[in-house]
Amino acid sequence: MKLVVLGLSLSSAWGNGHATTFRALLKAFARRGHEILFLERDVPWYAGHRDLTDPDWCELAFYDDLPGLDAWHARIADADAVIVGSYVPEGVEVARRVQGWARGTTAFYDIDTPVTLAKLERGDFEYLSPEVIPGFDLYLSFTGGPTLRHIESAYGSPMARALYCSVDLDLYGPRDVAVRWDLSYLGTYSDDRQPTLERLLLEPARQRPDLKFVVAGPQYPATIDWPANVERIEHCPPADHAAFYSASRFTLNVTRADMIRAGWSPSVRLFEAGACATPIISDRWDGIESLFAPGSEIVLAGGGADVLAALDRDAGAMGRAARARIEAAHSSDHRAAELDAHLAEAAAARGHAQARPVSSQGIPA
Repeated sequence: MKLVVLGLSLSSAWGNGHATTFRALLKAFARRGHEILFLERDVPWYAGHRDLTDPDWCELAFYDDLPGLDAWHARIADADAVIVGSYVPEGVEVARRVQGWARGTTAFYDIDTPVTLAKLERGDFEYLSPEVIPGFDLYLSFTGGPTLRHIESAYGSPMARALYCSVDLDLYGPRDVAVRWDLSYLGTYSDDRQPTLERLLLEPARQRPDLKFVVAGPQYPATIDWPANVERIEHCPPADHAAFYSASRFTLNVTRADMIRAGWSPSVRLFEAGACATPIISDRWDGIESLFAPGSEIVLAGGGADVLAALDRDAGAMGRAARARIEAAHSSDHRAAELDAHLAEAAAARGHAQARPVSSQGIPA
C-alpha cells in the first residue's frame, strides 16, 4: 500500500521517543512491500539535532507550516492509508486537513495515550481534540487494556486498537563491551518521572557508594543533587543505545504518572533493553506482566530495597529470557504485521475493500 505518516519527528531522536518508535515500525512496514512517505514539521529544535536525514526505507520530507502542508494534498489524497501522530504541531488542523483530503483509511497513532487523554479531560487540545477523533477510521494507541474501550465509548472512535512500541533487532542486541555500570537509566527529564528515579536509582546510589550508576538524557535541571557515583550523560543517540545497555549490569525503566494510572503502557526503552539482553528493573503498573514475566524476565521494584536486592543477584539468565521474549513477541516485524492487520480491519469496516478498484494482483489500484 501507499502509506503517508505525519509524525512529530523521524529525523531527530533528540528529547523524544517518537523517532525511534517510528523508525523501527516503518522500516519493518517497508519490508512488507509498502511505500511510505513521512511528513515532518520543520522546527528548529529537531533541525539542529538530526541524526537521520535520508532513510533508504521511506521518503522523508519536511513542511514549514500549515500552508506548506497543502503542497502534499495530492499525495495524502492518493494514499491507501494516512496516519497522524500525537504531538504533531497544530495537530488538530493537520487532522482536519487529512480527514478532508484522504480517500483511503485514516488513523491517529497516539504514542502518548494517557497524556493525551489527561489533556483532553483538562480541555487542552494542543494536538488532538474530541471533535476530530470520530473522523479517524482507526485510533492506534500506545496504551492497551481498558483504555481502548474508553476511547471508543467516551470519544466516539469507530475502532481503537493497541499498537505498542517495538524494537528493531537489526540495531539492538547484545554488544561485546565492558560492563561500566551496575544500574543505568536512559530517558529525558520529566517532572513526574523524577520522584521514581530518585526512589529507585539515586537513593540506592547513596546507600551503595561501592556501586556505579548512570543517568543518560537531556533537560535535567541543574538543581538535582547527583550522588558522586552517578555518572551523567547529556545525550545518548540511538546509534549508541545498544552499547549503553550492554555496558549496564541492570537498567531501570521509569514510567510517567499518567501511564502508570492507565496501565498497559510499555516504554520503548523496555523493548530496547530487553533486546540487548540487559536485565530490567521496572516500576510497577497494571499490564506489565502481560509483556514480561515478573521474576524470570523482569524485576518489579516498589522501592530502593527491591533495587538493591536485585543488584546483588547474577541476572544473566533474566537478560537472556527478556531477549527471547522480544524475539517472540515485541520486534518491529511483529508490530508492522499488527499495523497491517489493523489498517486492513479499518478499511474493511468502512467498505474500502469493496469500493476501491483492484488490480489483477489483488492490490488496490
